[in-house]
Amino acid sequence: MLVFALKPGHDGTVAVIRDRQLLYSLESEKDSFGRYAAVNVNTILDIAEHVDQLPDVVALGGWREQGAMRHRSIGAGYDGLDALTQRPMRFFGKEVRLFSSSHERSHLMMALGMAPRGDHPLQTVLVWEGDTGAFYLVDQHFKVVKHIPVLTEPGGRFSFLFALADPSFPDEGALPRLNDAGKLMALAAYANPEDADADISATVDRLLKTDSVYPAPKKDFRDCALYNAGVESQVTKTAAALLTQRIFTLFADAAREHLPSGTPLRISGGCGLNCDWNAEWANLGHFSSVFVPPCTNDSGSAIGTAIDALTTMTGDPYIDWNVYSGLDFVHDTQPDPALWQRTSLDHRALAQALGQGRVVAWVQGRWEIGPRALGNRSLLAEPFRQDTKDLLNTIKQRETYRPIAPCCRIEDVDTVFDGAFEDPYMLYFRKVRRSSTVQAVTHVDGSARVQTVSRNSNRELHILLSAFAAEHGVGVLCNTSLNFNGHGFINRMSDLVRYCEARGIHDMVVGDQWFQRLPQV
Repeated sequence: MLVFALKPGHDGTVAVIRDRQLLYSLESEKDSFGRYAAVNVNTILDIAEHVDQLPDVVALGGWREQGAMRHRSIGAGYDGLDALTQRPMRFFGKEVRLFSSSHERSHLMMALGMAPRGDHPLQTVLVWEGDTGAFYLVDQHFKVVKHIPVLTEPGGRFSFLFALADPSFPDEGALPRLNDAGKLMALAAYANPEDADADISATVDRLLKTDSVYPAPKKDFRDCALYNAGVESQVTKTAAALLTQRIFTLFADAAREHLPSGTPLRISGGCGLNCDWNAEWANLGHFSSVFVPPCTNDSGSAIGTAIDALTTMTGDPYIDWNVYSGLDFVHDTQPDPALWQRTSLDHRALAQALGQGRVVAWVQGRWEIGPRALGNRSLLAEPFRQDTKDLLNTIKQRETYRPIAPCCRIEDVDTVFDGAFEDPYMLYFRKVRRSSTVQAVTHVDGSARVQTVSRNSNRELHILLSAFAAEHGVGVLCNTSLNFNGHGFINRMSDLVRYCEARGIHDMVVGDQWFQRLPQV
């Protein structure tokens, strides 16, 4: 059975699963399109070119129109555990089955079907995203036996706090911005929630009790100290820390009160990208284990709808998948030989160049699904100097307060960081050991969002990290996404060359080829 799934709306994605194997998950933002882009014609044509047969099932994720047509649903709509439809249809002349289920179900089923297969009498799924915030207790037949709503719009409320402090955000009519949640997560580390005064506490209380932040009700908060205070003000940082704590506490208290202890927890939704919260769930002690997929936000919603179709038709949600399920790099041009010298990759020489402070654009294989660079579309740099963090943020045109994440060879994790557990998808915070000197990847609160790298998870990156360890004692590098600001990963040579020449990057590695910028006379 081949299932072709589409996720409409922002974070538009197409996914193809054949006989329970994820073949492709293509987010329309990738290949340097705008972040959070809707499905575009290029994505559809890419799937058509790479998949060699017509589907048996077309799975359309439920959604709702925006603006004046917000009342009208796409497919099975946004909400509803029972929102599921299917019917026969013709697809380019072939008789197929059209399946659709709600966006809420796509998150639920994505978390279940991508999780490790197991014989669990009960599993807990947490869906917390821009709109939905609830727990679902699921039985061995993958039916929801208990639904515990906790807080609507948790992700939206988190983003709204940033908008409230941002003087450039309008008072009326605007939606919370999707990219503000990650910025607020970074700012929260600069403060202690215990330092919140009465005004900050009252503002956070009001925000949590507000009926809806769609559209953002900024004008209703004009009387609070956060209103247009500036996103880097201390009052904003303290409010961010308090809101982070309060949201997690609401959900943790609900879990303890309403859910049996000892079930595995599967997390889905954009809030699953908050590494602080993921670490809190892992340390809570109420669940037997925690699983977060690398595409936990809406970038995995198409996969979730495909899994929902599989489960409906077969009773089994589990799929085999690999995080590197995007497209191969496109060699649409060659770097100008008058500007770039091409040699075969020498890992030891590259490790030495990195140690000298050079930033490397690193491209291997197929791009990674989800929003995090995991060693196939990355900017790499040495991790020891604070200046390296500032340089990377300048190259990426990002705010100076945002941290740079490390990738770390699994053999070195316990030497540099607290906790030797594997995290190949960069989804948990852990503390940097006091004895470590990795200043560039140490956030202000002493934490780091580490991607652990083994020979099995990413062979090429592991070889490079091993070469770097041989030169510098530990296999750790800065690892941040290779992309134009506001766009998805770079995936073609013409864009890569343009990016590196514009940003002063003198080293590009594509597969086994190393391109070095020649000195200019």
